[in-house]
Amino acid sequence: MPSPQNPDPETGRAVLRALLKERSLLGPLRVMRERLGTFFQIPLPRFRPFVVSGPEAVRKVLVTERDKVRWRNQDPVTDLLRQGVLVVDGEEHDEVRSLMERPISAGALEQYAEMMCRQADRVTATWQPGQKVDLLVEGRKIALLIVMQALFSVDAWDDLPRLWTPILKTIEYISPGPWILWRKIPRPGYKRHLKALDEYLYGIIDRRRKMADDKPASENGLPSTVHRHPDLLQHLLDAGLDNDRIRDQMLTMLIAGHDTSTALLAWTFALLGQHPETYQRLQHELDEALAGQPPSTPGGWQPHLLDAVIKEALRLYPPIHIGNRMVAEQMDFEGGCVPAGERLFYSIYLTHRDPAHWQNPHEFQPERFAHGRKQPPFAFVPFGGGPRACIGAAFGQAEARIVIARLLQTFDFTLLEPNIHAHMGATLEPRPGVLMQVQPRKT
Repeated sequence: MPSPQNPDPETGRAVLRALLKERSLLGPLRVMRERLGTFFQIPLPRFRPFVVSGPEAVRKVLVTERDKVRWRNQDPVTDLLRQGVLVVDGEEHDEVRSLMERPISAGALEQYAEMMCRQADRVTATWQPGQKVDLLVEGRKIALLIVMQALFSVDAWDDLPRLWTPILKTIEYISPGPWILWRKIPRPGYKRHLKALDEYLYGIIDRRRKMADDKPASENGLPSTVHRHPDLLQHLLDAGLDNDRIRDQMLTMLIAGHDTSTALLAWTFALLGQHPETYQRLQHELDEALAGQPPSTPGGWQPHLLDAVIKEALRLYPPIHIGNRMVAEQMDFEGGCVPAGERLFYSIYLTHRDPAHWQNPHEFQPERFAHGRKQPPFAFVPFGGGPRACIGAAFGQAEARIVIARLLQTFDFTLLEPNIHAHMGATLEPRPGVLMQVQPRKT
């Protein structure tokens, strides 16, 4: 089969204009998609990845021909996560994944609802009337507190100040950058920050092991100080994993689990701030549905518009915006082939804005998802698909629903800087942030 198209000089100039205008690679990717189609190659020095998008191509990579690609690459993500579930293949992946799914499956989520609401309240309790807050920063605090409590049974409130910089530097390390062209580029301070993060995680593991040795067992076999439902850490310990492999899974879930939730929360509030009519309708829906009760209260409240808004935020700005695979066996796509040994990116961002499947694809229209309206298979894949779909998808959606509802229930938000652009980091983040003025709502 033929090779895909490379950008011609005119396309190259259009790409450069988009890059300068948007200060992000997303604009250039859209230009190449519009001019070259759903399959093209990026001719960079020392690095010529293939890019595919669209439901059929994504289905092929994630499901029908998934055995032709490898997740494990020679890149910073693998360097960081080592044997984490995100970067291992085959039986090793399947075994670890089966352990990690149980404490965050859809059936286990009810136990976390009250805790999620409480962590949001802890962060917002520090806000003053009329204060300017960055929802990217505040959302990260909430997400970190939730993931640490839910997965490791650790109250990280007092630890946030010393964890903050190591976590941000670790995320920066795995974000797209010059290392793509030259892996040996210096990364000042990274090892020092990772050491601090590792020491913190190994400390959690050691304390839990000591707790199991020192405390009397409860009826379910867990230390009596551990909550009734075993958390992720306990599942890993019970499976007999050594400390290094447990560290790899903990770091995977800490980084991926909180960074994606942070981005989703920030983008949702950015979009609501840019669309005040939707914001007002959503707040009214929540007031009626919750009737003054916190969103963690059992009772079957139905946040139809909230779910649609969250899905539309995920469509426009999917936190995990691109997938990175190494092709082990030649793959054929419409327009050409990718030989074995080449790097393949499948773009979730471009797939979610494919005009063949989405009307007015660049516009914020939550009604696309109203009343459970279905989309074409693999046209909407914010959590991936197939056997390696995001392990925390149900947990992340429940977290977003509860936290967003709680914030809108207790505060009024005014977007102060509507000119926000998307930054391609480890996740797709709003830059320079989501600066909002907050006012407590009258109850």
